[in-house]
Amino acid sequence: MTYLVTDNCIKCKYTDCVEVCPVDCFYEGENMLVIHPDECIDCGVCEPECPAEAIKPDTEPGLDHWLKVNTEYAAKWPNITIKKDQPEDAEKFDGEEGKFEKYFSAEPGSGD
Repeated sequence: MTYLVTDNCIKCKYTDCVEVCPVDCFYEGENMLVIHPDECIDCGVCEPECPAEAIKPDTEPGLDHWLKVNTEYAAKWPNITIKKDQPEDAEKFDGEEGKFEKYFSAEPGSGD
């Protein structure tokens, strides 16, 4: 099992989760984070830290797409271990449907 970052992280990108991860398995894109599935130790400490509730265990149904996204972009984006300020308009996008199709960016973030 692993944990995955899902669509509600897009354009919210709260980074509370990265500070509690004991294995530093978060990677930063331009407008979301992902978890490296092979580095995640399934401890679950990140899940309750996410204000957007975007982190889910891969045992939940319907997350195959997110396993692919997390796997692909964790290999391309820089590692992030330090909390940063969320985007100023994060609350506006929290809970919006269809965020992957509307807003996902494959561009990397700045990392640490």
